[in-house]
Amino acid sequence: MTLSPLDIHNKEFTRGFRGYDEDEVNEFLDQVIKDYEMVIREKKDLQEKVDQMNEKLSHFTNIEETLNKSILIAQETAEDLRGNAQKESKLIIKEAEKNADRIINESLNKSRSIEIEVEELKKQAKVFRTRLKMLIEAQMDMIDTDDWDHLFDEDMNEASEPVQAEY
Repeated sequence: MTLSPLDIHNKEFTRGFRGYDEDEVNEFLDQVIKDYEMVIREKKDLQEKVDQMNEKLSHFTNIEETLNKSILIAQETAEDLRGNAQKESKLIIKEAEKNADRIINESLNKSRSIEIEVEELKKQAKVFRTRLKMLIEAQMDMIDTDDWDHLFDEDMNEASEPVQAEY
């Protein structure tokens, strides 16, 4: 059983024949009471400090747990974002490859179409050249005929006859 300062103060000792000096015992008990009260107050103060520290420790433990959970959530979110970004980049790459294939195919088709047109134009140019050559050769043949000489001779004869003027 713990003694309180009041228990010490109220303590009565039995008297014996030549016992202790009552004043001396009372002074000592008063000093013990003061010291004991001081120890009890210090213990109470320390207990309050321990309780406050335990509250703070509990508070900081809660903060630590919350921070750890937040860190885990942030890490999971970062992993999700990274995964989503990788998926999105793969989709973008696939789309770009499809577009590139489409553009290449369109270019090849246009190139083939232009090549066919060029060949057709070459054929038409050869036909035109052949026709032009034949036309020019026909015209040259016409120029080389003797019919021209006869025309020149008739014109010359008519030119040598004097023209009579009528007044």
